[in-house]
Amino acid sequence: MHDISQYQDFFISYLKSQNITKEPTNLYEPITYILGLGGKRMRPVLTLMAAEVFDTDYKVALPAAMAVEVFHNFSLVHDDIMDDAPLRRGQVTVHEKWNLNTGILSGDAMLILAYQYFEQYEPEVFRDLAKLFSKTALEVCEGQQWDVDFETRTDVTIPEYLKMIEYKTAVLVAAAMKMGAIVAQTSEKEACLIYDFGLNLGLAFQLQDDYLDAFGDPETFGKQVGGDIIENKKTYLYLKAVEFSAPEKAAELQKLFSLQLEENTEKIEKAKAIFNESGASEATQKAIEMYTFKAFETLDKMDISVEKKNILKTFGENLMGRKV
Repeated sequence: MHDISQYQDFFISYLKSQNITKEPTNLYEPITYILGLGGKRMRPVLTLMAAEVFDTDYKVALPAAMAVEVFHNFSLVHDDIMDDAPLRRGQVTVHEKWNLNTGILSGDAMLILAYQYFEQYEPEVFRDLAKLFSKTALEVCEGQQWDVDFETRTDVTIPEYLKMIEYKTAVLVAAAMKMGAIVAQTSEKEACLIYDFGLNLGLAFQLQDDYLDAFGDPETFGKQVGGDIIENKKTYLYLKAVEFSAPEKAAELQKLFSLQLEENTEKIEKAKAIFNESGASEATQKAIEMYTFKAFETLDKMDISVEKKNILKTFGENLMGRKV
């Protein structure tokens, strides 16, 4: 097996070799643009790693990894439209750089393009990949809708929130790993275990993302810090702060999260202060740790070498320790 940076390099080389830009340019240029914005390429890297965990050359998994990355970026294009986000990975979002209609249409094309990459596999593998992908894509849409619904609800519970981030984020991380297992044609038991590993890692990753949205470094985070507060998103931080705060502080936070303001600096600072004072910040960090360790427990059940388990564990530890 290889290390994470090598898998990133392998995937980026493959990505650059793909001739995506064609006519009409206003449909395909935004696709090339969003795919070229960088990021850690976590999901496709997991697909390549999973294939090699099950003794198959990463090269065989490159088309599946590409499908995962194209789908992930499709969801980001549409998420940014829904959130009216100005930045993605520190750069202008697609709908801001082009326009709203182009963002919608290019996103649609990306979803179709993702499926086309499965056509490079034999029928049985194609079927299993497409079946998993369709299930995952629908779950991502369900998670996104819950996310939107929660913005206007005042009664969101922590179990509901965890289900939302499982569908919106974690299932794609899990599917990325299982796709590597499907390409390697390993047993269903091992494929399901590596799916569970990815699911728990994905939950930890999203909770970390929520935490960094409030407390990340604006210079390195790549997105607008405080964006979830501005959009009144009922994140784990928010829900824990409401749970832990005295009634008057909880009411203050709830009132803050009912406001739509032109200038949000004070709102962000007040919300962050309540997150810290209530213990919600610490509770969120503990939850990140818990889901990461749940992922590691799944590794113990897998019939793979200690060396391979350690590579997957190192990946998880690096995610848990990320600052951006």
